[in-house]
Amino acid sequence: MFTTLISAENLLAHLDDPQWVIFDCRHDLAKPEAGRQAYREGHLPGAHFAHLDLDLAGPKTGTNGRHPLPDPKRFIAFLRSHGVDDRTQIIAYDASGGPYAARLWWLTRWIGHEAAAVLDGGLPAWSALGLPLTTNVSEGPSGSITQRATRVVAKGADEILGHLEDGTQTIVDARAGERFRGEVEPLDPVAGHIPHARNRPYGSNLDEHGRFKPGAMLRAEFQSLLGARPPETVVHQCGSGVTACHNLLAMEVAGLHGAALYPGSWSEWCSDPARPIARGPD
Repeated sequence: MFTTLISAENLLAHLDDPQWVIFDCRHDLAKPEAGRQAYREGHLPGAHFAHLDLDLAGPKTGTNGRHPLPDPKRFIAFLRSHGVDDRTQIIAYDASGGPYAARLWWLTRWIGHEAAAVLDGGLPAWSALGLPLTTNVSEGPSGSITQRATRVVAKGADEILGHLEDGTQTIVDARAGERFRGEVEPLDPVAGHIPHARNRPYGSNLDEHGRFKPGAMLRAEFQSLLGARPPETVVHQCGSGVTACHNLLAMEVAGLHGAALYPGSWSEWCSDPARPIARGPD
């Protein structure tokens, strides 16, 4: 069972395994249909398409962020429609270093399905080996996945606000440094970050080839960021709860378990002017 990352070589060996289901999670925040178009033009054999806005997020209210969590029952129905059951090994990939694939990875863990992994290096790693793509759309019987107990935690804005000053939580922001510092804000109406948050852009998890750094290296880097704070105190956030999942995956690769996700992230936090905002370095 793969629960964090899988290499292109290992995936190739299981490409015809009926108990494996692959999801193409490619997305472009500026062009929401670009991922689906790219899927139509060529994808991994057997892969199904997962749309960030439609399949991996729920309805927006204007105050719950740009990518609120989907209803668990609706997400389970989506997985079932693509043949996923309780024994299925799920593999997710994108072409952007893994943030969109990591969102699907985290959601599957959130509903209690542990057998989910991200293709390390994504589509570029697959193509670099000269491995095949197809335009065929896979169809098959429906699955029967069920929701099970999980230790994966999602935290809300009120809970984070309630512990903002007591030192019991460590907020880690996955956005680029200039967005974190409030120098620019291309997506949300207010610039800045949650007070006391620490910045770790999700791209810091990758090496020069676009693959995740070794677990020992990631562990050392996160421990340097967190100091003596245990991983169970960490709450990951970003702009809308997507790239934060990349940091969550990296911590799992590093053997640092128990961190939580703030799904609403900055896009939810800044929608309420009563919530405090910080600018500048952490």
